[in-house]
Amino acid sequence: MRERGLLGYPVNVAIIEICLYDVRPTGIDIETCRAVFEASSSREGRMDSSKGFLRFLSPPCFLATCLSAFLALVIVALALPTTLDKITSSPFPVRIDELRFGIVHRSNFIDLIPFRAKVAPRETLYIDAVDGGRVDRVLVEPGDLVQKGQALIELSNTTLALQVIQQESQLNQAISQLQQNEIALEQNRLSNERALADIDYQIVRLQRSAARHDVLAASGADSLEQRDLIADELSYYRQLRSIQTESGRRQAELCSRLLPDIQQLLVLLRHNLGIVHDKLDGLVIRPPVGGRVSVIDLKVGENRSPGQRLAELTPDRGMRLSASIAEIFLGRVHPHQSGTVSVAESDTRVIVRRVSPKIRDGVVDIELDFDGGTPPGLVSGATLTGHLASEGNAPTMIVPTEPFLERTGGRWVFVVADDNRSAHRRAIQIGRHSPQQIEILSGLSLGEKVITSDYAGIIDEDHLLFVD
Repeated sequence: MRERGLLGYPVNVAIIEICLYDVRPTGIDIETCRAVFEASSSREGRMDSSKGFLRFLSPPCFLATCLSAFLALVIVALALPTTLDKITSSPFPVRIDELRFGIVHRSNFIDLIPFRAKVAPRETLYIDAVDGGRVDRVLVEPGDLVQKGQALIELSNTTLALQVIQQESQLNQAISQLQQNEIALEQNRLSNERALADIDYQIVRLQRSAARHDVLAASGADSLEQRDLIADELSYYRQLRSIQTESGRRQAELCSRLLPDIQQLLVLLRHNLGIVHDKLDGLVIRPPVGGRVSVIDLKVGENRSPGQRLAELTPDRGMRLSASIAEIFLGRVHPHQSGTVSVAESDTRVIVRRVSPKIRDGVVDIELDFDGGTPPGLVSGATLTGHLASEGNAPTMIVPTEPFLERTGGRWVFVVADDNRSAHRRAIQIGRHSPQQIEILSGLSLGEKVITSDYAGIIDEDHLLFVD
């Protein structure tokens, strides 16, 4: 029975039927294959054989069927991408209240320099043994608050006590000698004044006697020899007065020159005597200022040498931070630079007080002060993390640092459409980034709105549709 094919050629009812009764492990034998090819050269192929039975199309019909199958495959291939695109291009719905957004803006990039800082007292008072001695009593413990002049430790030192006694004796002798010298000068001054007064008295007396003897001698009642004797004595006392006056002047000058030195030496010796006494008083250790005892580790009976550390005291003047940063940041850190540290899950502002000019093992030491006072609850030795802010010179495009950066690695971002109802994926290129800012090099424009929240659940999508 004949039928017309797609191009009008006669075809058999069945296209191809192959029944092989002898199937060898290596496949159809060569003779059967040759029979098939010989039969295919005739207009209608038909062959009966003990090897099998074959019915097939004539050559024109076979070509038409192959062409039809090829056209069908082409049509399916062309329609398949369109269908898949329609399926995959449909926006993925997301709730808008679950998203966070950021605006691309131009600003200076604030580079953050991380550091780990250790809390330390702003000031530490070290209490050392001046002369040393044996520990007799320990009156405080670490953590105690003490007042200025309060007794902390009591020491005893027999050798020091003997030295103090000897030095005190020597100083007392020196003071006594100076005092005797001072008394001697004063006595000499008084003696000179007394001698001068006596001479003046004698001169006055002799003048009166000479006047009386002159009258008597003139009347012949007195001898001339007696008158001349009185006149000679009066002349002697007058000459002696000039000598005594000069001696008194020189004695006064000497006293005026030596007495201040003697008095100054007396003051110095009395001060030294006080120092000697203080050596014994120094065996009772007292702080010069009030504060909190931070370190004290003494046992009663142990000996401490001169200069050996006894205790540490922290005055109540706040805390500071001591940190180290990598030497690559040395040129970007300077005094009065601001930063933040995390204290009790909140950010606290700090100011750089000092930057060490030396590099040690690839790091630079810096000291920071709290801006506005030390936060409560900090203890010496605690570790805080923070960063310093180093602002760039040239403005650049910035978006806030959000969780999307961890998902995309900064290679792409969802950009919100102008209607604020959808968003699509766009490739971007980022530069520097910090915990607060991301520098955009390309892919975005100023003023564009991007999704900055976590991309979990939408990371494989290209288009998003916002729903309420």
